[in-house]
Amino acid sequence: MNRRNFLHTNAALGWGVLNWQKPLQPATENVRLYWAKLLYKIAEPVLRNLSQHTLVKNWKVEFSPTWDNRNAKVAYLEAFGRTIVGVAPWLALPDDDTEEGVLRKKLKQYALKSIENSVNPDSPDYMLWRKEGQTLVDAAFLAQAFLKAPDALWKPLDATTQKRVIEEFTLLRRVVPPNNNWVLFAAIVEAFLLSIGENADRYRIEFGVRKIEEWYVGDGWFKDGEVFHIDYYNSFVIQPMLVDVLQTWLEVNKRQSPNGNHKALQDRTNLAVKRMQRHADFLERLISPEGTFPAFGRSITYRVAAFQSLTHAALIHQLPENVTPSQARCALTAVIKRMFSQEGVFDQEGWLTLGFAGHQPTIADSYSNSGSMYLTTLGFLPLGLPASDPFWSDADAEWTQKKAWSGKPFKKDGAVNY
Repeated sequence: MNRRNFLHTNAALGWGVLNWQKPLQPATENVRLYWAKLLYKIAEPVLRNLSQHTLVKNWKVEFSPTWDNRNAKVAYLEAFGRTIVGVAPWLALPDDDTEEGVLRKKLKQYALKSIENSVNPDSPDYMLWRKEGQTLVDAAFLAQAFLKAPDALWKPLDATTQKRVIEEFTLLRRVVPPNNNWVLFAAIVEAFLLSIGENADRYRIEFGVRKIEEWYVGDGWFKDGEVFHIDYYNSFVIQPMLVDVLQTWLEVNKRQSPNGNHKALQDRTNLAVKRMQRHADFLERLISPEGTFPAFGRSITYRVAAFQSLTHAALIHQLPENVTPSQARCALTAVIKRMFSQEGVFDQEGWLTLGFAGHQPTIADSYSNSGSMYLTTLGFLPLGLPASDPFWSDADAEWTQKKAWSGKPFKKDGAVNY
């Protein structure tokens, strides 16, 4: 990794010399800029190195102490797919000359070149597309990124790169997803192909959506397969990806048949959004007055990706009725500051480490490596909203637990029947 060039670049951006072992200090005057700088700090090593054909060369991947011995090269697509899905809405914003805009433009340049290199068989960073079932998972996150930012990340690609992406996505039909959240990974890859006019496997879309719908257990929670688990997978994957698949499917159908009857699919989409809103309500209530949240369930090392149902709801302006945009912003900022102020979140070279609030490799699951950790970018989805949006522009507001534990009125909770 050429750290000299990176440090020089950041000095030009007004950051000075960054010590990756020192947590990025929260801004008091501009919360949005703090979010943007932190997301850039997370994503930059992955996207810059991949854009320069040096990801494999420069990144020393950290593996779980209980690593299951699958092909270690899955780590590179994990890091790439999980990084780009979280930064995609931010990169979709128009270019500008602000401090944030300079960072965003640079990262978008890296991202486009990274996509090109990831599917180029002549690149040393060509991804492990045609081996391991794990490839389906992280290809799905890349597909989701394209859906979130088509004008920024798909349309600017040259014809050769687009053709290569389509080929790799199509070949993923070799992977039969297990009977769990993986059915959505197959569905969203096909939903993306459908969105660009390719010959998509509509059965994989319908099957994935239908299975998830069958696994709804009530009050904003889905099972992840036949057995219900208490963890954050409803937020890591299930609810936001279900909404993205359904909304894409609906939009394509309306485009192809403007005068058709789309009520049934519209109703399914609306219901998925309502259930995600309810789940987002739970997530907001899990944030303590101190900005902590309970560390339970599988994949807790994905850090603030645990809040994707909330951040995705904010991004598409579908927050729960009793959660205001500024309330969500303040709650999420408290969590982000608390988590990323811990020593050890980044290693000496600026890569994310295995852990939750710091470097805690023993809590990593057997399928986890440091590439897996980049799903945390999904906690930053509201950066895709412009600075003028109420999420960023409204005055600070206290979140539910902060009001509850200071003796102030707060909304009483109750189950929903949808």
